[in-house]
Amino acid sequence: MPGPRKIRVLVVDDSATVRQTMTTLLNADPQIEVLGVASDPYVAAQRIRSEVPDVITLDVEMPRMDGITFLRKLMAQHPIPVVMCSSLIEAGSETLLQALEAGAVDVILKPKMGVAEHLEESRIRICDAVKAAAGARVRGRREAPPKLIHREPEKKLTADAMLPPPNGRAMARTTESIVCIGASTGGTESLREVLEALPPDSPGIVIVQHMPEKFTASFAKRLDGLCQVDVKEAEDGDAVLRGRVLIAPGNVHTMIERSGANYRVSVKTGPLVSRHRPSVDVLFRSAARSAGANAVGVIMTGMGDDGARGLEEMKQAGARTVAQDEATSVVFGMPKEAIARGCVDRIVPLPNIAQEILRLAAR
Repeated sequence: MPGPRKIRVLVVDDSATVRQTMTTLLNADPQIEVLGVASDPYVAAQRIRSEVPDVITLDVEMPRMDGITFLRKLMAQHPIPVVMCSSLIEAGSETLLQALEAGAVDVILKPKMGVAEHLEESRIRICDAVKAAAGARVRGRREAPPKLIHREPEKKLTADAMLPPPNGRAMARTTESIVCIGASTGGTESLREVLEALPPDSPGIVIVQHMPEKFTASFAKRLDGLCQVDVKEAEDGDAVLRGRVLIAPGNVHTMIERSGANYRVSVKTGPLVSRHRPSVDVLFRSAARSAGANAVGVIMTGMGDDGARGLEEMKQAGARTVAQDEATSVVFGMPKEAIARGCVDRIVPLPNIAQEILRLAAR
């Protein structure tokens, strides 16, 4: 009998080198096969007419039609999960925010050529993004996404690679609670909805959203213009303050440290943890160690299990914990894994998360 169907991917990029590299990286994953490649959106449209892929990886800047224009046309006429793939110079990050607003599931960096370690990290990130997109809820999508083949998970580093586990000593309560949020696929728009609903005197918040470096600065700037709370990309030593939201920078880990009765963030380089950098597990473990019962942990939409172990450690340290429900998650992987560990106090839909944060932080 034939095995489960693989995730079929169409790679759209005007660079022949990138098309070849993407094909090699994606085909190396046993759950993925490249259905075809296209040098621009017109060629892609012709290919889709003959065979519809499960996921499209789409370059931003291409001849004849740019990727954002093609994405908007695709979402209006034939919604298919799209992962935007870009070299992502800083000036282009605003364009990629527009791509997420237009319906792209995720944004990834093009593979880094020449260095084996970078290429392996690119492979992990690109394949994970494609798998998450294949299972994502896309506006207007009719067909059920392919089911991922069950395989033993690849060996991956845990938060031990960045800091020791919590030592079990109860943290002294302070007058201020802090909130830690972790999200991945589908998280950019979901976080916007949560933060827009918060009042200006909300408790201090630190967020890990899986996204590439430089993109996080534009993401924070966009949220700052939409929300009553102040939002900025976290910098090493930033204080966690009431009315302030700190977004973990891409490609480094962000941790919470106690400073007297207050908290600040530490931003450090390090290996991929739970296949990510920044990692939700690293943030959550640091909160368990430094804040204990003074913290609220929230895990939102995303594929995989990053954050589940860390949320369990927060719960064991006395923190209150929240998970986004399945119905409102673009991908229910991360909340599902945390719920399975039995470490979630409240499972709530996206529109209620802001209210739940305020309620638990006030306890």
